[in-house]
Amino acid sequence: MSIIQISEFTKKVMQQINKIPAGKVATYKQIAELAGKPQGSRGVAWILHSCSTTYKLPWHRVLNSKGKISFEFNSHNFRKQKKKLENEGIVFGAEGQLSLIKYQWKKKPARKKLKNKPQIFS
Repeated sequence: MSIIQISEFTKKVMQQINKIPAGKVATYKQIAELAGKPQGSRGVAWILHSCSTTYKLPWHRVLNSKGKISFEFNSHNFRKQKKKLENEGIVFGAEGQLSLIKYQWKKKPARKKLKNKPQIFS
């Protein structure tokens, strides 16, 4: 039996996805930033694709930066994701888009303190 190694980024992505509360959504970019790789949006998408079932991730709560489901409009997976979100109280517009202002999880990455930064105004 082989043991699959999971990268630190993957672990952090999965941790963040598991923290998204019901009735809220996050974007791929937001999850990448929270996991420490602001340019890792595609990596987040791949992790969702390859790990959601095995690790029981709430994959349906991650959307693109426009507040839209990334699956082809009205495909089986699109309808499945939309239904899961609607069951959590999220309302979609006619174009299949939701309001990120209303529904986006407000979690932001922690700001790193610079060691040698002058503390004049803090």
